[in-house]
Amino acid sequence: MPLFVIGYLFAGCHQNQHSSSVSSKADSVSNIHNYSYRNIPEFRKEIKKEAVAVYREKTDNPLNDWYFSVRLFETEKTFKYLLKMQFEEVRGGDTLDLPNFGINPKPELRKGKDKYSCIIGFIDRENKFREYKLVYVKDGSELKLRTLNHYSIVTVEKK
Repeated sequence: MPLFVIGYLFAGCHQNQHSSSVSSKADSVSNIHNYSYRNIPEFRKEIKKEAVAVYREKTDNPLNDWYFSVRLFETEKTFKYLLKMQFEEVRGGDTLDLPNFGINPKPELRKGKDKYSCIIGFIDRENKFREYKLVYVKDGSELKLRTLNHYSIVTVEKK
């Protein structure tokens, strides 16, 4: 009977606005751990109506009570979230797929380094924040979403 082992690779493809690099295969192999992705059900029993993570910052518009905001909502699938973004009256949305590392997903939103920017990430097994996507405002009016890092799950069959 085959035993399945799950590992994760954090260095498969790493991109950010300051640099681009790809780790060697040897570096990636050192990040493999024995975690079972089968511990977590594919579908949620209950879907929360309210946002599970919220980032909100008031804009500098002196005439209106407007905000830059990012909100994450659960969907029926355990590792999929609905992303709602807003800058003043500009709105956008997308879906967010978090990797299954054998623990319940813990999405988190943090302030980005630039004004009107938010980093979407998650807390991993070692309780470390992993940056995933960036929501930001470009040229004072465009709402943008950019991938910062890619995460992969590898299934290895042990004989």
